[in-house]
Amino acid sequence: MEIVIDVPEQVLLAEKTDPRSFGREMRVLSAVKLYELGRLSSGCAAELAGLSRLEFLQRLSRYKVCPLESELLDLERAHG
Repeated sequence: MEIVIDVPEQVLLAEKTDPRSFGREMRVLSAVKLYELGRLSSGCAAELAGLSRLEFLQRLSRYKVCPLESELLDLERAHG
């Protein structure tokens, strides 16, 4: 599904980015926030962000969001 939002040109200029890059970042930011609020699982949030579950959980630290300990243990078991 595709969702279209209007973004003022000033925002893109302030962020020094192009529409495509900004859209990707918005997907990641939305996924991180929804995960942080407990509204999405890490798997669903990773899918929204366009990342693997492992990449998503690793990226959380950039946004000062801690993954659930149980999820980290699951990943450690899965990846040995």
